[in-house]
Amino acid sequence: MNRLLTKATPRLGCRNSSSSISALQAAFRDPSSPFHIPPGSVGPESPDSPPTHVNLTTLSATAAEESSASEGVEAGSSLAEAREKLQRAGLDPKSFWEQRIVWGDHDSFQHVNNVRYVRFFESSRIHWMRSLGEELGGPEKAKAMIAGKGVSLILKSIEVKFRRPVTYPDTLLIGYKPVNLGEEHDPATFQVAASAYSLAQKAFVAHSKESLVWYDYDRLKKCQPEESAKEVLRGRMKSL
Repeated sequence: MNRLLTKATPRLGCRNSSSSISALQAAFRDPSSPFHIPPGSVGPESPDSPPTHVNLTTLSATAAEESSASEGVEAGSSLAEAREKLQRAGLDPKSFWEQRIVWGDHDSFQHVNNVRYVRFFESSRIHWMRSLGEELGGPEKAKAMIAGKGVSLILKSIEVKFRRPVTYPDTLLIGYKPVNLGEEHDPATFQVAASAYSLAQKAFVAHSKESLVWYDYDRLKKCQPEESAKEVLRGRMKSL
């Protein structure tokens, strides 16, 4: 077998193979050749090509479509109910973040690992920061807020309180709200609160208390926010 492979291998790159390809290409270009395909036209289909009307899909995709038809209304109503619960708790709708739970979020204790929640809250917080940037200066400011350019926010501390274990499958709806505009001894720092609501359990499963700092990323130091930034936070607090 080894000898056969050794003999066959050089033929793949030999001149005969190269010349055959060149001859075939020439035939395609020759109008008198049966292999000729005029420029701008499409050649014949492969005999193995599937019919154009065939719906190419996987069994899992088909199952998902069938289940979504029956579960879509229920999922939509669950999400609407979750949004209502978060708004009733005073959380900013512009911060709402849907966090799908995946199997890999579990640990050996058979529920979502506690550390994951810090990431979940982070995603909602960044989403909220983008909305603050949009209100402060449009898309460019929103982009700068999460790119470490100019004045933005940085996390000083976070405390998470766990209320219920979460398991796959589930989706959490997470939201934020500002608690104050700044500490007396440190005007650059203010507090926010966040909560995670389980659509499967229809209950809050975790809460977070955080300190955020206005930070000048160009100068790498904390700073006092401009009055416009305070006004945006005041507006968010009034609307809650």
